Amino acid sequence: MAVNVLFQPPVVRRERHFRGFDPLEREFSDEELRQRYRFGRETIGYLSDLMRGDLERGTNKETALSVEQQVMIALRFYGSGSHLQVVGDTMGFDKSTVSRVIDRVTDSLVAMKDDFISWPDNQRKNVIRAGFYEKAGFPNVVGCIDGTHIRITGPSIDEPAFVNRKGFHSINVQAICDHEGRFTNISARWPGSAHDSHVFRTSAIGQHLENGYRGIGQGVLLGDSGYPCRQFLLTPYRQPAAGRGQARFNRRHCSTRSTIERTFGIWKKRFHILGSEIRMKPDKACRIIIACILHNIAIIRNEPEVAEEQLIDNQPQMPPYNGPQDGKGIRDHFATTFFA
Repeated sequence: MAVNVLFQPPVVRRERHFRGFDPLEREFSDEELRQRYRFGRETIGYLSDLMRGDLERGTNKETALSVEQQVMIALRFYGSGSHLQVVGDTMGFDKSTVSRVIDRVTDSLVAMKDDFISWPDNQRKNVIRAGFYEKAGFPNVVGCIDGTHIRITGPSIDEPAFVNRKGFHSINVQAICDHEGRFTNISARWPGSAHDSHVFRTSAIGQHLENGYRGIGQGVLLGDSGYPCRQFLLTPYRQPAAGRGQARFNRRHCSTRSTIERTFGIWKKRFHILGSEIRMKPDKACRIIIACILHNIAIIRNEPEVAEEQLIDNQPQMPPYNGPQDGKGIRDHFATTFFA
């Protein structure tokens, strides 16, 4: 009896190709690396060493990504603002790998936030005061504060809260910078509909100043008219009176405060993800924003360090102030003393 045997051709497994490459092994110049990854070779090595403990994988597989590859995948994403698929195609990795790597690198950077963003101590405040005064002639300034909106994809939960006054979904990010454009405080946790004054009032730095401010000897912040005028946060006069230094106060205030606006511009230009749209849920978007403390690292690594003793402090002495301990009284004191 004949037996019919169905012929089944052998299964040919598709050969797996791992196309990922290490950009540092290519002959990119520092300029080419910065165009693609926003940092030169030495700073990429520095960042890799900083995060090695968090990113190094306990495996000997040939396909395991090196720490440097992981860092550069994340830098490519932060710097370009491209879709995960595009970043993967550019560097030879699949989308899921890129997503996991960005999560790990972002978590590592967020964990070290306080190492690179901190409120200045008294010695540093003296340097900042002198730096701001040299810029525009406004004395006793220890920081400029403002908010900026980082566009995000509309979330499925509580979507209306993320629509800002300009009509798009965003995270309202509050930041304070020094005279060099280095962030000294940043808060990225409020939806776009939140007002700047509310963000400040409920922030850690706002509560710190509200409860611990001991007078103008500690310095002042400059903010726009979206903030309330307080003894530690001076805003411009809405209708400056003639002959009392208020118009000049406003001009110097504007020139000094523009530092934070320029800083936001540089920040978003360096990391395009902040100037385009973060296509993630709000909690992940907030972590991506904080991960861009890389801005401060860029300043630390790429600008020459100036010895503090070489900075000449030409600003006038701050005379004693015995008037009302409120923002308007102190603002009047500044206007009549320095700008009349």
